This record gives sequence, structure tokens and C-alpha cells, in this order.
Amino acid sequence: MVNVSLKLPAQLNKKLAVAAKKGRTTKSAVVRKALDAYLNGKKTAKKGSFLELAGDLVGRFEGPGDLSYNPEYMRDFGK
Repeated sequence: MVNVSLKLPAQLNKKLAVAAKKGRTTKSAVVRKALDAYLNGKKTAKKGSFLELAGDLVGRFEGPGDLSYNPEYMRDFGK
């Protein structure tokens, strides 16, 4: 492997250290993985609940209020 050095803001270094500790790995391994993902165009999933991620869609559509639990709507499902 080749050595590369870089300067990080203190806050970013702190986040890096936390991520490494959480993943039980080294800061170098976290940086390698993140850099590889970035350079290969891999996208990571956004964090948060479904409501947080799709909150702008909640309440924008009309339909029956009992769609999720009323068996009437499931009668022909899958046919």
C-alpha cells in the first residue's frame, strides 16, 4: 500500500474516529472504504425513518383512510 496524508478539520476527524470505533476498525479502513465508494459511484442509503425520508409525500394523496387494515381492499389482491 501507498501512504497518503491529508489534513482534516477537527470535527471531521472526530466523526471519523467515532465511525472507526463503532465499526471496530481503523480510521484508515474507514477512509479507504469511503473513498472507494465515492470513486466507484456507489451511493449509500440515507439514514432516517421512512416518515423522515418520505415526509413531503405524507398527506399529498387521497384515498380511503382504512386502506392498510380493511380486508375489503385485499379481496382480489394477487389475482
